[in-house]
Amino acid sequence: MAGKWTMLMVMAVAIIIGEMIGRGEGQLVENFYGNRCPNLEAIVRQAVSAKAAQNIPTVPATLRLFFHDCFVEGCDASVMIQSSNGAAEKDAPDNLSLAGDGFDTVIRAKQAVEAQCPGVVSCADILALAARDVVVIAGGPSFSVELGRRDGLVSQASRVAGKLPEPNFNLKQLTDMFAEHNLNQMDMIALSGGHTVGFSHCSRFANRLYNFSSSSRVDPSLDSNYARQLMQACPQNVDPSIAINMDPNTPRTFDNVYYQNLVQGKGLFTSDEVLFSNSASKDTVTDFANTPGNFNAAFITAMRKLGRVGAKTGSQGEIRRDCTAFNS
Repeated sequence: MAGKWTMLMVMAVAIIIGEMIGRGEGQLVENFYGNRCPNLEAIVRQAVSAKAAQNIPTVPATLRLFFHDCFVEGCDASVMIQSSNGAAEKDAPDNLSLAGDGFDTVIRAKQAVEAQCPGVVSCADILALAARDVVVIAGGPSFSVELGRRDGLVSQASRVAGKLPEPNFNLKQLTDMFAEHNLNQMDMIALSGGHTVGFSHCSRFANRLYNFSSSSRVDPSLDSNYARQLMQACPQNVDPSIAINMDPNTPRTFDNVYYQNLVQGKGLFTSDEVLFSNSASKDTVTDFANTPGNFNAAFITAMRKLGRVGAKTGSQGEIRRDCTAFNS
């Protein structure tokens, strides 16, 4: 009888594993390319470092690109596809503000990898590695990246709406959206810390300065001095191309100052400041503001979980030769 139950349990586990494989889950591993492209991480790191040295926006642009990619179709480099008729994922309104430096970073890294390991490494994995590398370049924590993703075969602008957090989201909206990807509230708060090296166009937060509510023109949760600084940088009818740093203190350093800013009422977006103003998340923000090690640890955990979202593995997808186009 014991042997029969053991066999049934083995069969059940096999079925579960088979279902996971069918969904592309649980197959990402560190050093996935150890035999076929042993110098992969060094190749990508060199390309990313060279790009970051040339253009400061490379760091936030690449990190944001990874996030936008994973939340739509999963981490499959679908955001990289270019379309002649504006129908690809990157052409969606929510992605038009993605800086070109992020795309260029991945393209350059892919070219460098292809020169040594042709047809082996996916653009999705290169983007995941590049996202980690820009964090390290900016002074943030290093961590091992799980690999084995394949590039997606779907990239449609029409499938982006409602998949990415908006700057006016409240805590429940943020928590619910991240939960759809198996990311808990702490993961969401930690990933929001990426704004410590981000930048934003004035239009994304202008309502907090000039038209917040019928009773208050300026969002009362904003520090008054910070609000005046924002008005000087972003006057009404400002050039739409103008962008400002999301962290006014250490914008080029990946650190926990973002959370210290929230405590002081200096969160740029409503979706930033709500992390401190809401009692359900306030303690986590305070902890990250006071203890950088706790933030770094939570960020690493969240980034590794983010990298698993919707990953295509095994026979799913393809290994693109060119990150901007599906293989023909």
